[in-house]
Amino acid sequence: MTQNSLNNIDKILLLCKKPGLTSFGSLGQVKKAIHSTKVGHTGTLDSFASGLLVVCCGRLTKLSSLITGFDKTYEAVIEFGKETDTLEYTGKITKEGKLPTLENLKKSIEKWTGTVDQIPPAFSAIHIDGKRASGLARDGQSVVLPSRKITVFSADILETFIENDFIKYARISFTVSKGTYIRSLARDIAESAGSCAHLVGLYRKSVGSFKVEDSVFFNDSKSFTIKSALDDRSLYFEIENSSVNNTKQPKERKPFDPKDLEAICSSLIPFTPELALECGMQVLYLKDLAALEDFFHGKPLKSKNFITSLHELPLSCDAAVFTLEKDFAGVISKNDEGKISYSFVLN
Repeated sequence: MTQNSLNNIDKILLLCKKPGLTSFGSLGQVKKAIHSTKVGHTGTLDSFASGLLVVCCGRLTKLSSLITGFDKTYEAVIEFGKETDTLEYTGKITKEGKLPTLENLKKSIEKWTGTVDQIPPAFSAIHIDGKRASGLARDGQSVVLPSRKITVFSADILETFIENDFIKYARISFTVSKGTYIRSLARDIAESAGSCAHLVGLYRKSVGSFKVEDSVFFNDSKSFTIKSALDDRSLYFEIENSSVNNTKQPKERKPFDPKDLEAICSSLIPFTPELALECGMQVLYLKDLAALEDFFHGKPLKSKNFITSLHELPLSCDAAVFTLEKDFAGVISKNDEGKISYSFVLN
């Protein structure tokens, strides 16, 4: 019996999120599909944003923090000339300025490519004294977050909308390191170009080696362009305006489409040795079925059960354990004193 027959939901799902839904809200149908609440995404997308969510299911939620650290690629539609308190279109306008020229925008993008200091937005999930910065900002409190080092590996202008020789909207592709806020990047690029800005749309294309094109529901999504982002913004305000002074009882939530639930189940992918290496883990292989049984039953970890000696593991590391068929069995750890112990097992 292989590990795959024992942990059918301990896998990863690539989900194409729609704009208008929170990242947490997008997981409802995943939980329904796999009949488990053990589901967690590996990096929040704002509700106005769309694109790739990497979702860990079952006991793989224990590995979520490792995938969160992957580099990411986004496309952003930026509107110049107006800045909002949230740095995206659902916020209140706090600043207005002139539009940048294409030349100034290119120079500013070049300035903000590489390793730079970034101040995260006040409306963010960063915690201050145990409270989210966004919550404090909404309560009217002054929020000042410290700058952090981030890396913008590449930034390319893909599309522009020009008014009288000035840039009104631009769609820009960014490949960035962990912890980068594209909203802040848009703010800083605009400021350096002599303007101000906020996001009209944000689309995540990749997380590490995971691509949005491989995600469930990708084929149902529309192309991300300046026009599509503006259309989504118009729809948002249309819905917001229609709900003003609406005293009707909210409609009951529609049941999830069985076809969508089936698509989710058929799109689950296993944790592989290649992904373990990308997560910065060591990779170990069990010798045979008997070694797998010992592992599943928590018996003492001995080198004789593995292809590679456990003594060769570096100190302070996590090692993903696989069968020779590359089925994921669990994780063991070696501390800074050389002691090896189980982290978790998929038995």
